Amino acid sequence: MDADWEAYGWERLADGVGRRRLPGWDATVGLVLGTRAVLLYDTGSSLAEGAELRAQVTALTGGRKVTHIALSHPHFDHVLGTAAFAGAEVFGAVGSDGLLGSARAREELGEDAVRQGVDPRVAAEAVDVLVAPRHVVSGEWTLDLGDRQVLLANVGPGHTGHDLALCVPGSREVVFCGDLVEESGEPQAGPDAIASRWPDALDRLLALGGEDAAYVPGHGAVVDAAFVRRQREELARRFSVA
Repeated sequence: MDADWEAYGWERLADGVGRRRLPGWDATVGLVLGTRAVLLYDTGSSLAEGAELRAQVTALTGGRKVTHIALSHPHFDHVLGTAAFAGAEVFGAVGSDGLLGSARAREELGEDAVRQGVDPRVAAEAVDVLVAPRHVVSGEWTLDLGDRQVLLANVGPGHTGHDLALCVPGSREVVFCGDLVEESGEPQAGPDAIASRWPDALDRLLALGGEDAAYVPGHGAVVDAAFVRRQREELARRFSVA
């Protein structure tokens, strides 16, 4: 199942599990390989970035295609590449389907991308074909990828109202956190953040992964439970939450 992840610019996290830190916003994309399915966690900030990821996954896996996509949350740097993966089953936290399917929300997503430096034409192209999740997760959803099962968990709200984590069991569990956890900078709380609930979301992440898991932030290096716990306390102080 495993391949030379580093040769394709990816970081190997476990057998059949890796991630790539994308240029620009340092957003993480995760990849989990099973015998019957290939799961991608987030899709990048443009159709071109999505297409590059698709080509890398095909090369890394010897010709396999992405069959499932899980979107961590509905921000431009994590979702605008989704349309590059034709035929993939797309999952998101409950409510993200309506949000990404809303004309006004899509317009706002494109505007945010442009404010952050995405070329207006590139942003408009991606927004025009933006793919909303077909499958929504209100609690937990187990996906069978063939020889392994992974867990999608709606652990938010927190960073947004629609935060979806991915837990991959193994000798050391790998937990993809989305932007609920950030390592390369202070966690960003935009207008759609639910600050009062964010510390609770990190408690749920820690309960799912446990003390020995590897926690993969939406931006930055892989961290441990102690880091997540410290960030939880910092957020609680920042937002005056018990």
